[in-house]
Amino acid sequence: MEIGSNFIKNIMKEDLETGKHDTVITRFPPEPNGYLHIGHAKSIFINFGLADEFGGKTNLRFDDTNPLKEDIEYVNSIKEDVEWLGYEWENLLFASDYFEEMYNRAVLLIKKGLAYVDDLSADEIREYRGTLTEPGKESPYRTRSIEENLQLFEAMRNGEFGNGEKVLRAKIDMASPNINLRDPVIYRIAHATHHNTGDQWCIYPMYAFAHPLEDAMEGVTHSLCTTEFEDQRPLYDWVVRECEMESKPQQIEFGRLNITNTVMSKRKLKLLVDEKYVDGWDDPRMPTISGLRRKGVTPEAIRNFCMELGISKGSGAVDSAMLDHFVREDLKLKAPRTMGVLNPLKVVITNYPEGQVEMLDAEINPENPEMGIRQIPFSREIYIEQEDFMENPPKKYFRLFPGNEVRLKHAYFIKCEEVIKDEEGNVIELHCTYDKETKSGSGFTGRKVKGTLHWVEASQAIPAEFRLFEPLITDENEEMEEGKTFLDYVNPNSLEVIQGFIEPNMKDVKPQDKFQFFRHGYFNVDPKYTTPEKLVFNRIVSLKSSFKL
Repeated sequence: MEIGSNFIKNIMKEDLETGKHDTVITRFPPEPNGYLHIGHAKSIFINFGLADEFGGKTNLRFDDTNPLKEDIEYVNSIKEDVEWLGYEWENLLFASDYFEEMYNRAVLLIKKGLAYVDDLSADEIREYRGTLTEPGKESPYRTRSIEENLQLFEAMRNGEFGNGEKVLRAKIDMASPNINLRDPVIYRIAHATHHNTGDQWCIYPMYAFAHPLEDAMEGVTHSLCTTEFEDQRPLYDWVVRECEMESKPQQIEFGRLNITNTVMSKRKLKLLVDEKYVDGWDDPRMPTISGLRRKGVTPEAIRNFCMELGISKGSGAVDSAMLDHFVREDLKLKAPRTMGVLNPLKVVITNYPEGQVEMLDAEINPENPEMGIRQIPFSREIYIEQEDFMENPPKKYFRLFPGNEVRLKHAYFIKCEEVIKDEEGNVIELHCTYDKETKSGSGFTGRKVKGTLHWVEASQAIPAEFRLFEPLITDENEEMEEGKTFLDYVNPNSLEVIQGFIEPNMKDVKPQDKFQFFRHGYFNVDPKYTTPEKLVFNRIVSLKSSFKL
């Protein structure tokens, strides 16, 4: 899959042609503090895709510099997601593998007079930093001698101070118009067990210090990130230069992916999980890659979606219907067609022979005839959708009502003759008659009907649970009312669970099998809740879309 022309691709091409680099090396560097979401899929697509096009390589590297928020669960989930999307990494690396080298580079900065140990609290450091319009104020500890800083930094490493007592700061320029250069913190104390290094360390580098060093150590040629890191590029270059790294990676920013009605923040997604608004990171309502996978979205659809997005500096919100469009396009030739009734209403065909069951032919996928034919049973009793019957219909209602005739998909014309109700007046059963001359495929042309209904034969129907989804957040981009958080905008109707029936030939389906249920949309067999005794289907996407490319 060749990525279209874009500014990053042009930079890489020129760098190779001019001899600046003889190969392209990129990296995908997630922090293992949560599961990946659809925004990360774009970054994966760009980093792996561009390196592949130029015959280069991509490292999968975990920026694991904050043990307070990281977990091996997240590491494993990220590896699974990258592989599922169809990409292979050149090397599997961890920032924590470089902790000793990073420490030595920090010592180098101290020896050069470019770093100092500061005793200010986090709040005081923020206060001293100044604003966008006013310069910062220098810390009273900024003039410590090199010898004292070396001693204190070693004492920090040896665990002689508590969390927050001291930090190591780069000494750059407290009057810089770029706040990122106003003596940023580059090491902090954290007495916490690390998933990779255990209790070996109690000081940890900050991301803005560690990340450029990792890129340089790995010989990364093009360090691709989203535009919110653009203001940090001067600090990135400063760290590489002043730490005297042999390799000089180039940071290049592209527009991040934002999608309407979609949470694109790992912190917020974690809150949804922790507060039990969803049943885990892989809940099908979540925009996580694991959630999309469980819902039934295919890796091909995600890659095609990212391809259509292209690569630019812009970060406008993309209509969520655009991803749905690529899901439909990918599944329409792959997914077998079948019938499922989500809200059953029993129909008795009174003039059909009792005890008789006949098998009818039905195409598996009319858009892909090579998939062949399936057989479905038909008998005196069937289920149709409750919404496909109205006792007193409005004009232009072409489905079933007393005296009206409709076609049953793949079967016969039936006519509603009698409505059976319970004591409360609810319709519980319909009595209909069929015309055996109207069998589907017989060539019957004697009369036409305007409505076609899907159905399931009652005696062999398999009970199934259907899960239908709406956006989890009503509008993530809208202006929040005062005193409210984004949790106040969680959609209470984001999940609807329905009990219905499916065709008997579905009895052997497996988790992650995908189907198109006639008129209802594309569904996936849920891998979490499906058991040998109970089939659960997640709706991936409805059939209709208003989205136009």
